[in-house]
Amino acid sequence: MSEVTVKYPSWNKQYIGGEWKEGSSDKFLTVENPYNGEILTKIKLANKQDIDEAYKIAKEAQKSWADVPAYEKISLMERVAALFAERREEIVNLLIEESGSSRIKAGVEVDCCIADIKEALKYPLMMNTTMFPSNVPGKENRVYRIPVGVIGMISPWNWPLYLSIRGVAPAIAAGNSIVLKTASLTPITGGLIIAKIFEDAGIPKGIFSVVVADPGEIGDYMVEHPIPRVISFTGSTEVGRRIGEIAGKNLKKAALELGGNNAFIVLDDADIDEAVSAAVFGKFFHQGQICIATNRIIVDRKVYPQFVDKFKKLTEKIKVGNPADPDTIIGPMISKKQVDKLTKILDDCVKEGAKVILRGKVEGNLMWPSIVIDVTNDMTIAQTELFGPVATIIPVDNEEEAIKIANDSDFGLSGAVFSGSLERGIRVAKQIETGMIHVNDQTVNVDPGAPFGGEKASGLGRYCGAEWAIDDFTTVKWVSVQNEYRQWPF
Repeated sequence: MSEVTVKYPSWNKQYIGGEWKEGSSDKFLTVENPYNGEILTKIKLANKQDIDEAYKIAKEAQKSWADVPAYEKISLMERVAALFAERREEIVNLLIEESGSSRIKAGVEVDCCIADIKEALKYPLMMNTTMFPSNVPGKENRVYRIPVGVIGMISPWNWPLYLSIRGVAPAIAAGNSIVLKTASLTPITGGLIIAKIFEDAGIPKGIFSVVVADPGEIGDYMVEHPIPRVISFTGSTEVGRRIGEIAGKNLKKAALELGGNNAFIVLDDADIDEAVSAAVFGKFFHQGQICIATNRIIVDRKVYPQFVDKFKKLTEKIKVGNPADPDTIIGPMISKKQVDKLTKILDDCVKEGAKVILRGKVEGNLMWPSIVIDVTNDMTIAQTELFGPVATIIPVDNEEEAIKIANDSDFGLSGAVFSGSLERGIRVAKQIETGMIHVNDQTVNVDPGAPFGGEKASGLGRYCGAEWAIDDFTTVKWVSVQNEYRQWPF
């Protein structure tokens, strides 16, 4: 029996404590290209022993790293950013092969990573000391901003490179060490390539580790382990609730970016052509497998027929196929499981009274786009984070109903409002219960200087924007100094 060819045999190790080594588990992971099934690598998985080792080394290494001068940390991050830029094409190709990203999406993801690494250059200079007087004679107060210590991070498969970098870069820049558990579907782009670049940039050993493990084998050990003081997680709300519960029980801080059911509101005075173009992008970029993808398109009935007609015509022009093709917009879903889930949702929505005006075919993991109209907000399809190329369009009678429906969700991550009046758009946007919302734009937006995060069941805390995100990666210590003898009452 012939041996199966592995395209990238060198990506078969864990990165623990600054060393590339095999995991200690008896299990192996086979990583496949979701488009053509090609085997990319095979990895011997990590187990609890490896995670324990990574955390212990991280704790020791962090003590020295915290004392490294700010400009040395900045220099490291500058080298990391430069290496990402140098290896851009290599990383783009890995994202295409491992995560099914289109070439356009993969390029955007790498560029977002570089931007976030550059934003992280601010953190070393924000580790400052504040001094202020006391009401006690002869006393001065000092408040030091310091690293939290060790951070445990769990990242997802859909934007594997970026959703890891946005935690790794600021954590390290702020003087912490970090242990990252990357998604099993995307271990190379979600962690291993990041570790290699940081290693080549000269990061001290132990500051950064990457483990690839089976959740069924390690359970909650990444979160329960006594060493990490902060747990950073991006993923489903269901898993996020459990992580938050465990973190709270163990008095750890949890930074959680969870699911979304993002509303795209089209008011009656909107430019329909612009709204349609934005909605098609926000819905179908990366197959809709984005936490901030447009999930519910809410349209005023006065412009509803026109919007639906133009949305359908533009959607039908989208190219579906090989993600390596520069013209491809929709590549493969990450797995057959995701395809089957969406297929069932499409079948069931008709039973609930919705109308499918475009039903995309399915070939392997490829799903052509589908459009469902006349949806009401109580239908399963409207209350589910679809995470795929299925557009849901809900008609409403007026602005007030649009706001009510947009807020009628457990989630509050991203959103969008289209209006011919910017002031009206802003007024509506401020009434939507969400962490982020965009006027006359679509829902998929990331800016390295802006706070990224959700409300309600969409999570806790903020990533990006050093001014806001620094609180998740640092803590403050009050040190008072008594400069002269203090009189005591006894």
